[in-house]
Amino acid sequence: MLQVKNISFSYNQTPVLKDISFSAKQGEHISIIGESGSGKSTLLKVLYGEYDLNKGTIFWDDKEILGPKFNLVIGYDFMKYVAQEFDLMPFVSVEENIGKFLSNFFPEEKQLRVAELLDVVELTDFAKTKVKTLSGGQKQRVALARAIAKQPEIILLDEPFSHIDNFKKQSLRRSLFKYLKEKNITCIVATHDKNDVLGYADNILVLNHSKIVANSSPEQLFNNPKTPLIASFFEEFNMINHQIVYAHQLKVIEDSSIKVRVKNSYFKGHNYLIEADFNGESIFFYSKENISIDNKVCLQIIT
Repeated sequence: MLQVKNISFSYNQTPVLKDISFSAKQGEHISIIGESGSGKSTLLKVLYGEYDLNKGTIFWDDKEILGPKFNLVIGYDFMKYVAQEFDLMPFVSVEENIGKFLSNFFPEEKQLRVAELLDVVELTDFAKTKVKTLSGGQKQRVALARAIAKQPEIILLDEPFSHIDNFKKQSLRRSLFKYLKEKNITCIVATHDKNDVLGYADNILVLNHSKIVANSSPEQLFNNPKTPLIASFFEEFNMINHQIVYAHQLKVIEDSSIKVRVKNSYFKGHNYLIEADFNGESIFFYSKENISIDNKVCLQIIT
């Protein structure tokens, strides 16, 4: 189990993390969300031992995670960290990069392992390709495969799909997170993308102003967002009578006290996102049918 107790960290006297505490069980998937600059990436680096804490402790089981003051080499054998900058070998092939840290004493087992990992990150067709010729998204997939090559007990992922295009992102996300669950690898993910969270995370940590402001399941936070910050991560939302109301919770009806004038309509595939004026403020709701600009409609809050 990962145990993080009352940790704080500052850059040049500027507090970045304040009194952070949480835990993660073996095989658990934790997502860290928050606005840019909230400390998500810094928290991962602290968990990896890249920085020294101002206070607090971090333990993986009975092993304390310490920073560079205590370790000549940063990191631990049981933990892997995939940053947004990839530390790859550009002049050798994809399969050589993935197999870099695997033992050469059992070449057949190594070959099978590399093949398995190539399949997980959907790069089988690029096994012999030199990394320098790959796209940014392909390099990110090589970095992910290399990180899980020796099956760490815990993996830290910083925006793991940020360079990957939408054509591959959905299937890769499913494949990677399924693999980590099957292998019982604890996964801590810093992300700005709700699709990295919903359907995969067991728990979400919400960082704001250097502190954890929420720590709960995706279902709990989605269904009961306590702040606009949390609601905005999941979906378009509105503040109506001091109440957070998602766009999908508004329905067009014949008559109600919520009377609006349509300002814009955005096609979203299976529906339209409608922006309307409500007492001088923009309000958003979904509609199965397109609604023309300047049309007036009435809305009802549904739960």
